[in-house]
Amino acid sequence: MRKADPPGRNVLWRAVGGQRRDVLLGSVLGMGHQTGEALVPVLIGLAIERGAVDGDIPGLLLWLLVLAAVYVGLSFSFRFSARAGERAAVTAAHHLRTALVGRVLAPEGGAEQGRLPGELTNIATEDAKRVGAVAMALIVACAATAGLVVSAVALLRVSLVLGLLVLLGTPLLLWLGHLLSKPLERRSETEQDRAAQASGVAADLVAGLRVLKGIGAEQAAVARYRRVSQDSLAATLRAARAEAWQNGVVTILTGAFIALVALVGGRLAARGDIGLGELVSSVGLALFIVGPLSEFAWINTELAQGRASAARIAEVLDAPGAVPAQGPAEALPAVGVEGRLTLRGLTHGPLRGVDLDIAPGETVGVATTDPADATALLRCLGRHTDPDDGSVELDGTPLTALGPDDVRAAMLVAEHDADLFEGTVLDNVTAAIGTTVPTRATNSATAAVTAAMAASGTDEVARALPDGVHTAVTARGRSLSGGQRQRVALARALAADAPVLVVHEPATAVDAVTESRIAAGVRDVRGGRTTLLVTNSPALLAVTDRVVLLHEGRVTATGDHERLAHECADYRTAVLT
Repeated sequence: MRKADPPGRNVLWRAVGGQRRDVLLGSVLGMGHQTGEALVPVLIGLAIERGAVDGDIPGLLLWLLVLAAVYVGLSFSFRFSARAGERAAVTAAHHLRTALVGRVLAPEGGAEQGRLPGELTNIATEDAKRVGAVAMALIVACAATAGLVVSAVALLRVSLVLGLLVLLGTPLLLWLGHLLSKPLERRSETEQDRAAQASGVAADLVAGLRVLKGIGAEQAAVARYRRVSQDSLAATLRAARAEAWQNGVVTILTGAFIALVALVGGRLAARGDIGLGELVSSVGLALFIVGPLSEFAWINTELAQGRASAARIAEVLDAPGAVPAQGPAEALPAVGVEGRLTLRGLTHGPLRGVDLDIAPGETVGVATTDPADATALLRCLGRHTDPDDGSVELDGTPLTALGPDDVRAAMLVAEHDADLFEGTVLDNVTAAIGTTVPTRATNSATAAVTAAMAASGTDEVARALPDGVHTAVTARGRSLSGGQRQRVALARALAADAPVLVVHEPATAVDAVTESRIAAGVRDVRGGRTTLLVTNSPALLAVTDRVVLLHEGRVTATGDHERLAHECADYRTAVLT
């Protein structure tokens, strides 16, 4: 955590500094409010001095009118200061959430590695909120400081001893409060870590609820969540104890300090060094000081939690990318991508020196005897990672010479487990339209979507739904069956009309008839554009121009589906059994 402190502080001050206008406005108004609060006991003392001691009724009325005006002013100052502070806090948290989402969705990736989705959600919500609250804490700090300074000046006018006591004692109390916040900062970070882990596990279990029920693993899932939840509870209790201990000690110190101020003021009044009105003002100021000093205890708590949360946010924002964010070469042209895909000695994970040349417009199938080979190939093609050795080239340009966003604009990799999003079926199908590089003149977007839905069998899905293509889809498409989700995801990939399309096992959850229809549809709708089907489906492989077999990380056979099925035992094992 110590190593994350400097970037954490940078995140914190950038978030708050971005709201400097509201912070400045809130601070000025807050200082006006606290100044008015500090002047109230002074004005009451003056009114008592004029009315009760001097018998000056006009003077009494005058100071009462001044007191009423101060009350009106401090009331409005508090209202608008609080409004500016809340606006600064929520806006800073919003900007942090936006930055976090942007980093997680950045083409270079890397931010999500080692973190469950629920953990990232916790960071983007609770941690961002805590950092945003620092803006309000700074406004309150400025206001409380103003109140203490005005109180000290007023006490100096009453008595040099009282004024010096407040001026010297207040910094000491603040320093002690800062020291007491250190354990809370450490425990707050641990608390957020455990809470994020529990949130991540919960989201993970909910996402796999059907699978868990299907294999009868509910009890094991409950036991797993109970363990992480208990860890989170223990961390929360430790943080709460640290906060309570800090607040309790600060309250005791503050009470002792106020008692000392009141005692000194009482002795001065008993000796006749100060008058009745001044004694009332002194006691009132001593009681008023409790407020600003208590606020500083709250401020220390907010800053401690804000620093811990800022460090966690910084870890995500500063996470190294899985691949470089920008390539050294120029981006691909906006038009004219031919779609030639070449693998030269590609080595990554289980892949060992894979050579493959796919001509523009060719449809090629890739069958594998080990699913890990397919996974490694897809990660390199989608540039989620760079090869350990060798290269992947698009139109003769290595993907490593291009930025990830340029690669993905020209080559779409549709993975097997692609998720759907909240919205309608049509929203999901059209999600990627306009984000890929066009390679030829097309009909209207509506015609492209219609063709993609027909090729993928999504038109049948829509006819079976109550509102057709306008039927609402829940998060990750859970309201649809597995086969329906697959067909909608494939329609989305086809509708994008990418120059190069790589599809991984798009029909594992559909029946044989639908699979054959999808195979023919993909072939027709992708005619003239480069398509790579990474699958062991005989129906899909049968419609390709040729098939490549990956066995033990290498290309061991090439040919059309029928010939390989007759001549290659490894191919028959992978595809037909």
